Amino acid sequence: MERRELIKTIAVLTGAAFVGGGILSGCKTELQLGGAVFSKDDILFLDEVAETIIPATSTPGAKAAKVGALMKVMVNDTYSEKDQVVFHKGIVALDEASKKANGRSFMDASPAQRTTLLTALDAEAKAYQKTKKEDEPAHYFTMMKQLTLLGYFTSKEGATQALRYLPVPGKYIGDYPYKKGDKAWAY
Repeated sequence: MERRELIKTIAVLTGAAFVGGGILSGCKTELQLGGAVFSKDDILFLDEVAETIIPATSTPGAKAAKVGALMKVMVNDTYSEKDQVVFHKGIVALDEASKKANGRSFMDASPAQRTTLLTALDAEAKAYQKTKKEDEPAHYFTMMKQLTLLGYFTSKEGATQALRYLPVPGKYIGDYPYKKGDKAWAY
């Protein structure tokens, strides 16, 4: 076999493997949630959970702050292996809870159904926190909620539009007047 023939054959075979794999994976219609690593579907799912916790109003919501992507980084880089497992299983558990409560996945549920579900999960997480032993991991929804709040209020959208923002440097005013109803400060 000539060198050119060999190169063409290799190119055709490897190209078919790449194209064929891409075509087959593009046919999926359902989200593939959970697993040992975060998928794009997991990030989309977490963005929707975060948006239900902090919805867009006159200020951007958690989805605009890309909180799902921050959750991925925080879980992968700062959580213990045991907590990572709880978090990943929690994604599947939350979706299963939605199917059980609403007859549909979390992504297909209405905003009212999502809010009702997350309110129930928050109550469940608080009850779990009261009875859990010291060495047991936190409830998965507690982790999701904490990361949502952290991600949103440390993002540009949350810090500059949901909170009062004072760019630094600026002069220090230790006794700045507070009026009832003012937003909290972000630094």
